Amino acid sequence: MLTSLRDCLVTGYERLVPALELPDPDDRHVLAAAIRARAQVIVTDNLKDFPAESLGEWDVEAKDSDDFVSDQVGLDAKVVWSCVQQIANSWRNPPGTVEDVLASLERCGLVQSVAALRAL
Repeated sequence: MLTSLRDCLVTGYERLVPALELPDPDDRHVLAAAIRARAQVIVTDNLKDFPAESLGEWDVEAKDSDDFVSDQVGLDAKVVWSCVQQIANSWRNPPGTVEDVLASLERCGLVQSVAALRAL
């Protein structure tokens, strides 16, 4: 991932971990990294372990993947559609279509996102 996304590695968050409280203490490093990176959103399908009352004081919000992608569609549907096309074009064995990508995303739980993309 480091070669594909420069600056994706968050460092220097470790000292924050002990001061954070979450339902699952093993998730504190995620919030610490988000705080250190000044992230606005933690994308997780494990929302119960990232309650709003624990994240609010840090101005961080947790969203499930479908809500996050739906938000991206709302912000710029053409860019998201272009990404779906790029994914389809990258599938070689077997080749993929946009519909194949949408079906895969839907199976992964991005139901409302896929519905929004299909409505374009």
